[in-house]
Parts: sequence; structure tokens; C-alpha cells
Amino acid sequence: MDLKTDFAGRYHILTYGCQMNVRDSEVIAGILEGIGYAMTPDLDDADLVVFNTCSVRHSAENKVYGKLGEVSLLKKKHPDLLIAFGGCMAQLDNVRARIKKQKVDIVFGTHNLHELPNLIEQVKRTASPIVQVYDRAVGIVEHLPSQRHGNISAFVNIMYGCNNFCSYCIVPYTRGRERSRMPGDIVAEIRDLAEQGFKEVTLLGQNVNSYGRGLKEACDFAELLHIVNQIEGIERIRFTTSHPRDMTDKLIDAIAAEYKVCEHIHVAMQSGSNRILKRMNRGYTREHYLDRTRRIREVIPTAAITTDIIVGFPGENDSDFLETIDMVSKVRFDAAFTFMYSVRTGTKAAALEDQIPLEVRRERLISLNKLQYSIAREINQSLEGTIQEVLVEGLSKTDKEKLTSRTRTNRIVIFSGPKDLIGRLINVRITEAKTFSLFGEMV
Repeated sequence: MDLKTDFAGRYHILTYGCQMNVRDSEVIAGILEGIGYAMTPDLDDADLVVFNTCSVRHSAENKVYGKLGEVSLLKKKHPDLLIAFGGCMAQLDNVRARIKKQKVDIVFGTHNLHELPNLIEQVKRTASPIVQVYDRAVGIVEHLPSQRHGNISAFVNIMYGCNNFCSYCIVPYTRGRERSRMPGDIVAEIRDLAEQGFKEVTLLGQNVNSYGRGLKEACDFAELLHIVNQIEGIERIRFTTSHPRDMTDKLIDAIAAEYKVCEHIHVAMQSGSNRILKRMNRGYTREHYLDRTRRIREVIPTAAITTDIIVGFPGENDSDFLETIDMVSKVRFDAAFTFMYSVRTGTKAAALEDQIPLEVRRERLISLNKLQYSIAREINQSLEGTIQEVLVEGLSKTDKEKLTSRTRTNRIVIFSGPKDLIGRLINVRITEAKTFSLFGEMV
């Protein structure tokens, strides 16, 4: 079969959710272009629409269902349009039952996106829809093609899945148990990126701190950072996400020791209450979290610490919430992703009876954000007048006459300069600070 002849057409990928999904979509794009498809930014112009979905919250699923309805109407006008539905939502039985009614041609899961060409071929040959979703991964498929955008910064998976089973989270059920890639495969991918001109890599995993468990070749995350730091051409190394329980002194020391590793550490706290942390099944206490963040600041004084926080978890009372507020005041996060708890069907927390009323959750979120935003603004304002190294990423989204860049601590800096600076590391002086961004001038 001449795949490029048989599959020639235009594809459009709709990506929802986290960086892991963004990376998966790059692989899907590479696979599709390898069999003759060409990307189109216009949904109406596509012969194949691929949904790469997120199931972390029902609100995320609802966005997907809304868009799927729109694309299903498009299929009525263009019967030859193929709809493929993958990602975390596809792993859930109730989702697969629902989308059967919406003219989806292909359903594939998080563990078999590499089989998409065969599924497309089968649907075209039989003119019948197909569902192929695996309950668990069978190893790691390496050397898949990829279609990354630009050549400045790239995501690199170092592991897949999660073993933590936090009581509010569906990820272990949709992504499976932890599987770490071999160090040699990671290094080979990053070396190839360096040869293509990429300056920065972000190492991805649901919990990068537990990288290496179960590998035949002994290598933990701290050791991996030392190895990647030696790759010529790569100038910055980032990673996400870190679990507080597995944040060791060895890892903190490695971040401090290796210059290419950026001083930005995202450590999800989720709650400041020991009682709620236990209900969340997080595996650490507020005291442990404080000890780890203090150690980070001692060893890496310039580090930016960011976090995730959930308010209104089932059973959270006023005292529990005030303990979260107290932790935010003590740690003084550079930034925080804050959320109201929402029921996620299929998780243990969904079955808890003491759910918090929406108005209480909303009030707590507003109160938390007011504090966190003031802290972030104060920290940013302390940078006014300082000189920061930034990686220039492109044109500003809000002002095409200016450039957007990022500091080592992951802060956005907007400044004026020529376009040929894109992709380069330069120094800027911070002239103005706001809550979520900085403004500067070239030095």
C-alpha cells in the first residue's frame, strides 16, 4: 500500500488539557504527516479531525462535547470527513458509550496513538467505525515521528503515567501506571532537538521526581538532570511536575548545581491542611512541604516556586482553609494555579458525602486569589531595576510591535526589539512589574 497516496488529505487536531497532551498532539501530527496528511488551520477545510482530549474535570469534558457536536454537524455537510477521538476521555467507559451517538469514526486511547494509521486504513476500507482502547500500556513505543512548532523550546516526555492515586484525580486511570523512558532514548531525542536549533527543553512527567523507578539501568531524576545538562546546544532545561513527597535533597542540589537547569520549581501543594491532605491521599504533611520549600530557598535563593491549590475539597472547613491561607503567606509562591474543587466521576473524592456548597468554594477561591495575587505582585515589583536573562520566544500576543520572552524563573517579559532576536538569550532590564508579567528594555 502506498500510504501517502491512500491517506493524502488535510488534518486538524483539537488539543485539550496539559503539556502531556500538547506533546501527544505533536506526535499525532508527525504520524499523520508521515502517511501523507497535511495540516490545515481551518477546521472546515479538514478531511480528518482529531480530538486529543482531557478528562481532569467535567468542565473540560463539556468543552469537548460541545466542539464534537459542532464537528458532527460539519460531517453531515461533508460525509467523507473522518472524526478521530483520543486522549484521556477515550479511556473512560461512560465517554465511549456517549460518543457512539455522535458519528465518531475512530476512538483510540492514550496507550495506542501510534496505531492511528492502521485505524484510519481500517475505517476507510470497511466504512465502519472502530473503537480500539487499551486498558493498560504495553511498554513504551520509541522513535515515533513528531511535528513540533518552531525551534526554540520543546517538550520531552521522560515518563508516562502516575502511581499516586490522589483521591480527586482521574489521571492514573486514564494514563496508567508509571513507566520511565530509558535515559539513552531521552538523551538521543534531546540531542536531535539541539541539532535542529532548539535552545530549551521541558522534561515532562506526571511526577518527574519519581523518574527512574523500575528501570533496569539505575538512574533517578537528579542523575538525569546532570546527564541532560551536558548536551551541547541546549541552553535551558525546565521540568514539570514535581511531587512534594519525592522532592529530595539530592534533587534540590542537582537543580542548584547545573546552570542550564532553570530556577523554577513547580511543586503542587493542593492544601495547607494536614487533614485535607490526608483525605486527598497526597502522602505528605504541611510540615514536610514547608521543610522542602525552605530547603529550596536556602540552596537556590533565586528560585521561583509555583504551585497548584484546590479550595473547597469535600470536608474542608474554615480552619482547614485558613491553614491553606497560612501556607500561602509562609511560602510566598511566585505564582499559583488555583481551583475550586469539582466532582470528578470515577475518583474516590466523588463519593465523599460532605461536599462543599458552590458559594462557599467560590468565596474561598476569591479570598485565596486576592492574597496570592498581592504576593505575586510584590515579588515581581522587587525585580524592577534588575537585569534578567531572557529567552526571546516570539511576538507579543497583545502587541505585535513588541517581543515576548521568558526569564529563567518562568516570568513573561515584554519588551521592544528587532525580530531577529527571536530564539536568542539576551539581557533585559525590568522597568515595570505587574501581577502576571514584566516589562523591560534591552541592555
